[in-house]
Amino acid sequence: MTAIAIMQPYFLPYAGYFRLIAQTDLFVIYDCVQFPRRGWLHRNKLTDAQGAEQWLTLPLKPAPQEVLIADLEFADNAADALAERLRPFPVASRDGPHAALLAQVRRVEGRPAGYIAGLLEAASRQLGLPWNVIRSSSLDVPQSLRGQDRILEIARRLGATRYVNAPGGRDLYEARAFADAGIELSFLEPWAGAGGSILQRLADDDPAALAQQVQHG
Repeated sequence: MTAIAIMQPYFLPYAGYFRLIAQTDLFVIYDCVQFPRRGWLHRNKLTDAQGAEQWLTLPLKPAPQEVLIADLEFADNAADALAERLRPFPVASRDGPHAALLAQVRRVEGRPAGYIAGLLEAASRQLGLPWNVIRSSSLDVPQSLRGQDRILEIARRLGATRYVNAPGGRDLYEARAFADAGIELSFLEPWAGAGGSILQRLADDDPAALAQQVQHG
């Protein structure tokens, strides 16, 4: 059985995101679809000096509404801009288990999709997870396929027999369509752990306990 998950590349996501990597044989970074401007792909929340959560947003170059995730670009001087945006957050000036991931956050290079994938890999390895990953943009799936049909085509091309999804995706997919394709559709249980960016969690919590929660939660 080959279990896969397909998920957009989120910037420093909450720990529950990494369960998809922990519980599948292959994780597909879903970067061949339109950039969701109000989502979590290019931003997340960290705790400021007053203990309140505030947005940290990646500096992106302006792009057409229909731009694909894989085609996003960083703004000019993005590394300097991100360093300035990190300044209000104590986590950015503290030492600790999150330091290696923080150093990689500061290394802004390439395109955002690849940069975020690198952060996901770094966090996954710190959590003791395997990194068997492919980007959906490398599969050349026709843009005419959308929604569930696109997911099914990716799963077929990768020889998946089981598709694992986050609990919030239950209303997006039809079990019958997956069954007809010979693919078991399954969903993770709701995340019982704390929320917050993985960067903040690695700084504030015991990394070993967090890794256990991700691997078995």
